[in-house]
This record gives sequence, structure tokens and C-alpha cells, in this order.
Amino acid sequence: MPIRPYRPSDLPALFAINQASTPGVGHEESADGLKRWIDISTCLVAADENDTPLGFITLLEPHTKAYASDNLRWMEDWMAREETDMIYVDRIALAEAARGQRLGQALYAAAFEHARGRKHITCEVNTDPDNPGSHRFHQRLGFVEVGRKRYKPDYEVAYYARPVAD
Repeated sequence: MPIRPYRPSDLPALFAINQASTPGVGHEESADGLKRWIDISTCLVAADENDTPLGFITLLEPHTKAYASDNLRWMEDWMAREETDMIYVDRIALAEAARGQRLGQALYAAAFEHARGRKHITCEVNTDPDNPGSHRFHQRLGFVEVGRKRYKPDYEVAYYARPVAD
């Protein structure tokens, strides 16, 4: 399945995929809310043979101040402590019908290609509420947990990083 850059016509499908993937990814109140994050990121889309979006991944540059995310700020602090550089995965989401077809792996392969020249790709995965499938998926791709943070009694995340091959 081809991976391509986001096009504005993808937004309705990506919004539906995003909403069906919560709480594993951030809930958005409207398609415009998701568009706000897509517009400040690199968004790669997996599409079927009819060019219908089946999933997407968004990548954010460190120090993107328009993205008011405690998770991105945590990863920026980690980057400074480790004296490294990175690109941050804000979200990866797949349509239910597309799961189990290695589409997430294909999206990450495209993300690694996009990040070539960086030292790490980073992300965060919920631990409360837990998302065990995402933990297994990221660990299978070679991501290693580099920290955790509890933000409130019912919200904690694990932070992951993986080196980018040169």
C-alpha cells in the first residue's frame, strides 16, 4: 500500500480514523482540530489501491511552540539531556479494517526515511489508560522506553525512542 504526503481531501477520512482510534490517540472535537495539528506537522498517509486513506502518522519538529504538548516538551528535555536530536511522532492511527496488515510498520518505515539524518524518532504511549498493543508494536519496531510521567491520577505515559538508521 502506498505511503504518500497528506492532501487536504484526506481530512474527513483521517478525522474518522483518528476518532475511532481514541483513546490510543488524542480525541479531537472536530476535523478542524485535527487539521490544526496536521498543518504544523509532516503527515504521511497510507492509502489503498483507490487512494482511500487507511491510516496516517504525524511527525513534529522539536520546539514547535504552536503544539502545546507536555509530551513534546518532555521529549525536548530528554533530547537536551541526552545531547541528541529527534523528530516526535504525535500520533499514528489506522482504520480498523486496515489493522493486522503491517500498515503501521509501513508508516513507520516512511517516517524513518523522512527522519534520515536525525538520531532518534520518539513517541509516547499511554500507560494509564494502558495501550498494551501500542507498547508491543513500538517495542517490536525497536523502540526503547526512556521515561514515564504521570500527569494526573488517571493519565500516565511511557516515552519511547528509537535510533534512526543512517
